Amino acid sequence: MDHRFAHDTVVQAAIHVHFNPLGTEVTEEAMQSNTNRWVGLFALRTVEPVGNQEPVARRWQFAFVAGVAVWTSVWGAGTADAQRPVVPGTGTELVGVADDFEDESWQYVPNNPKSTEDIDENQRSPMGKSTNGRWYEGIKRGHPDVVQRVATPTGGLSGSQGALLMRSKFTGIPGNASGTMHQDDFIANVQYRLKRRIDVSEVPSVTTRVFLPPVAEWEQRSGPHFGFRLALETTAMIEKEIGLFKLKRKEMGNEIYWPGLFIEFESKADSRSRSDDYAYLRVRSNQRGADFRGPQITTTGWWTLGMSVTPDGMVHYYASPGVDDLTEEDYITSQFPYGYEAERMRTFFYNICSADDGRRWSTSFIVDDPKVFLVRPKGKQMAGRSSNPRR
Repeated sequence: MDHRFAHDTVVQAAIHVHFNPLGTEVTEEAMQSNTNRWVGLFALRTVEPVGNQEPVARRWQFAFVAGVAVWTSVWGAGTADAQRPVVPGTGTELVGVADDFEDESWQYVPNNPKSTEDIDENQRSPMGKSTNGRWYEGIKRGHPDVVQRVATPTGGLSGSQGALLMRSKFTGIPGNASGTMHQDDFIANVQYRLKRRIDVSEVPSVTTRVFLPPVAEWEQRSGPHFGFRLALETTAMIEKEIGLFKLKRKEMGNEIYWPGLFIEFESKADSRSRSDDYAYLRVRSNQRGADFRGPQITTTGWWTLGMSVTPDGMVHYYASPGVDDLTEEDYITSQFPYGYEAERMRTFFYNICSADDGRRWSTSFIVDDPKVFLVRPKGKQMAGRSSNPRR
């Protein structure tokens, strides 16, 4: 069974991801400290076999060095006062706000039909929720059609016996195919279990493992298939409805936004010019609110994804094949998504996307061991356990 995607040209993508002039703003000190490491890392990077994965060699030609030099000369003089990225998984793990899916009695109660508030303003309460109180249906878009505890696929975390499978056929209105891509939300119950939101001064981060099935088992559709995202808050100019006639006016208020990493698939099945299947990580977003292309995915099987938020409100993105803890070498980019500086973190969640054509199922993704970490925890919280800084 094929566990590999075709290789695409990646030199330009590498420069764009790590030194994106539209949104990446790092201090000169941080830039200099990371440049030498990245140049050495991406001149020739080999991904060792992990579990049922095949080895993949990625050659990042010396054009990368030229890209670094150009970026530094153009943007080095006007960088924002940003802080160094924090590797997701650094600090104290908050026990009780995520899940390891090891309980054999784990169940999700869907309370169907699911919500489609984003399409027809219909919430269809009561909402779905897990029996352990750690997950709930997204009120805006509803939950995946299938949410099921399964045996951990080969190559997963040591000792893991259970993981979570998610898939959907009707990602829009239940039973009413639209033929337009929609997505479902599966949300971790972080904010309500903590009974508070997490301030960015605590330096929160989230990590997850996700299993990508063999290429032949993917939904044959180009576009986003899976998302791993944060729910963040900031103070911004927002539009509000005022009075009996719901007149709209803009004023400063609490704005919620959802940066993240998407797994994007380019299927050869729906393109005459494409002879191979490709996949890559898509980053949401730069400071103008635009998604951009991140690292190419060249192998299926297990991956580790993570995001952290520093006290300056910047979001930092990381990813690596396999299930090892993330390190500095897994860094992708740092952004102020939509130009916002994050002030608080509510939670994290997953997206499952499909064509919503009533025929095809979405790609089946399996996740395991999502965790929340704080570098400087404060206030009342659930018990935590320390983790070592990732190097």
